[in-house]
Amino acid sequence: MPEIKDLYAIEPEGSIWTVPQAYDVRFNWDYDDGRQTMMHLYRKGVQMQWDAETRIDWSQELDEENPEQLPEGMLPISGMAAYESMSAKEKAKVRRHFQAWQISQFMQGEQGALICAAKIVTQVPDVDSKFYASTQVIDEARHVESYKRLLEKFGVAYPMTPPLKELIDQVLRDNRWDMTYLGMQVVIEGLALAAFQQIRDNAQNPLAAAVNAYVMQDESRHVAFGRLALRDFYPQLTQKERDEREEFLLEACYLMRDRFDAVEVWKTLGLDPAECAAHMYDSGFMQMFRSSLFTRIVPIVKDVGLWGDTIRKGYEQMGILEFANADVQALQEADESIARDHDARRAYVESVINRAQQLEPAE
Repeated sequence: MPEIKDLYAIEPEGSIWTVPQAYDVRFNWDYDDGRQTMMHLYRKGVQMQWDAETRIDWSQELDEENPEQLPEGMLPISGMAAYESMSAKEKAKVRRHFQAWQISQFMQGEQGALICAAKIVTQVPDVDSKFYASTQVIDEARHVESYKRLLEKFGVAYPMTPPLKELIDQVLRDNRWDMTYLGMQVVIEGLALAAFQQIRDNAQNPLAAAVNAYVMQDESRHVAFGRLALRDFYPQLTQKERDEREEFLLEACYLMRDRFDAVEVWKTLGLDPAECAAHMYDSGFMQMFRSSLFTRIVPIVKDVGLWGDTIRKGYEQMGILEFANADVQALQEADESIARDHDARRAYVESVINRAQQLEPAE
């Protein structure tokens, strides 16, 4: 199996990215039991650890023509003249590269989440938050592993997009612990959940669907973690401090919205990025796609108390204000239920195989 570094369609800028840090490391000598809800989330995080090696059936392969077996309408340039005039083989290459580009961003973003979770353990003052964040560190490592293994089956990979890299750089450089939560736990993780959901719910390939379902089961807890920590903290801030965070949120949301333009893919495949962008805009695909990405972010922002004029006006201009009343708890419960359904499906398939083997006549 080739290594990821050999699969990049675009050469990354070196194999190591270094982000300078300047923040205090906080020890807490009280060791108190902390908030009941946070400790409950920590216990849940401990109990729900899983092994990507055994929970996922990696013997499954991707489809040659459409790796994740997604509806054609989920390809942003579907219907564009240049794409429709391609041969079946050329279209298959476009699908493979676009889907691999998406999974690459998931993998790169999960490494960012891994590092941010470790930063939270180091920096946050509350012991209960340190406890939960420690479970998230191993979760994120497992997610990087899972997407890496899935990406290897595509045979092609892409570096982190500039918008995602810029946001992670901002989050890591900021020395205020709540900004790590806000950038990673709310914006990046919240947007990732919506992107994962599109694949989980539409992919007919069982491997692609299962990987995203299992990752989402963890990620919904991570978003809940950020929600609990920030909901307690933001009422203590001045209006000026909250305004500053709302401005950061808007900038972060615009960056993440632009993360999915896939310019790197179109250039790699010899397509005109401007023509692709015009098609996506005129077809309404990106407007619909971008809006759906914020389903998980907007209600969290409202819940943690960053709901002043700045953020509401900004979200109204982005066309995503309507998501403010989404039921986050119901979404989280659905994520857990769907992951259990995937476990049940695999267990059933394995039981059928075992019964069939038992019925085979002895030689």
